[in-house]
Amino acid sequence: LAMPEPIPSSSARPSLWNHIVGFFVGNKLVVFTLLGLLVFAGLAFSPFRGGFGDLPRDPVPVDALPDISENQQIVFTQWPGRSPRDMEDQVTYPLTTALLGMPGVRSVRSTSVFGFSSIYVIFEDEIEFYWSRSRVLEKLASLPSETLPEGVSPTLGPDATALGQVFWYTLEPLDEHGNPVPGAFDLHELRSIQDWTVRYALQSVAGVAEVASVGGYVREYHVDVDPKAMLGHGISVTEVARAVSQANLDIGARTLEINQAEYIVRGLGFVESAEDLESVVVATRDHTPIRVGDVARVVLGPAMRRGILDKGGAEVVGGVATVRFGDNPLTAIERIKEKLAEIEPGLPRRTMPDGTVAQVRVVPFYDRTTLIHETLDTLSTALIQQLLITAAVSYTHLRAHETGRNL
Repeated sequence: LAMPEPIPSSSARPSLWNHIVGFFVGNKLVVFTLLGLLVFAGLAFSPFRGGFGDLPRDPVPVDALPDISENQQIVFTQWPGRSPRDMEDQVTYPLTTALLGMPGVRSVRSTSVFGFSSIYVIFEDEIEFYWSRSRVLEKLASLPSETLPEGVSPTLGPDATALGQVFWYTLEPLDEHGNPVPGAFDLHELRSIQDWTVRYALQSVAGVAEVASVGGYVREYHVDVDPKAMLGHGISVTEVARAVSQANLDIGARTLEINQAEYIVRGLGFVESAEDLESVVVATRDHTPIRVGDVARVVLGPAMRRGILDKGGAEVVGGVATVRFGDNPLTAIERIKEKLAEIEPGLPRRTMPDGTVAQVRVVPFYDRTTLIHETLDTLSTALIQQLLITAAVSYTHLRAHETGRNL
């Protein structure tokens, strides 16, 4: 009798995995090509430090501190001189109710203080960051004109999180040996250098979302009115304020042709000194102009402030650079340092009476680069140890298998 052929078991059938392994075993050129591509990609995107030569690199963004903040956007609104109750009733509440209806919004939180309002729009975690920013801007632009008081304009906060503050620095006058020169520059001078030179230079760096100034004094013109002089000339405070606000303008007129040449006629009103403001005409009485200097005294003074920046018990002027959301903090800090090295030679300098030349320098006092590198070193050490342990265990298992087979 003929016996039926045995049916091959599932274990005897060639599996898909065996086909894949067999393909790579029989095509060693493909294996080495894929291995080379993987090694090249690993070196190109690796965040670890090392000598990679001229290899084009795009390291993955890494940070020493995990960003576990909520997916939120902040709307700021200023209305100077208004009480917290006025801010809440006329600014914060209308904006909060308008922002509640946007897609993906989980909750809206708000804070009202003197002359200032902050609204925090919390989105769901799966909502893309810049998509939420565009929705908030779209909502603010579509608000009816009667929603907010006249002259009040809400603004959207920077595209960064609280952990984006990666670089803090101070502006200090130093001599050629790096020693501080006390009294070389006043705090208001250092603040002006920070606001008009250093801040704008750092804001142009790729990956930087915002550069904020801290400490010092913001210079402004103070108009101290004389009530008796105002009463004698019949001038009100409103008239003085209106004249001052409208004086700092350049006005264009027209052209005049004289002797076949055109002359441009314009009014120069840009204020450059306190004397310019004192010459501003407030009103006319009996064909006699009443100027600001007749009813007030104009001086340069500091603006009101609510905080200072302290270093070693002394007040200093500085700033903080915030990295844009999703950017590589390590690369952004390197760009910031390159920009500082570029602008530092052009910062103001001053010769003291004793002959010492003091130049303003940017001195970092918080740089997350060191912390990031230490974190990467810890990670690389752990990876190397895990690879060595895995290799040792695999070798031991292989030797034990061969020994058992020989026995």
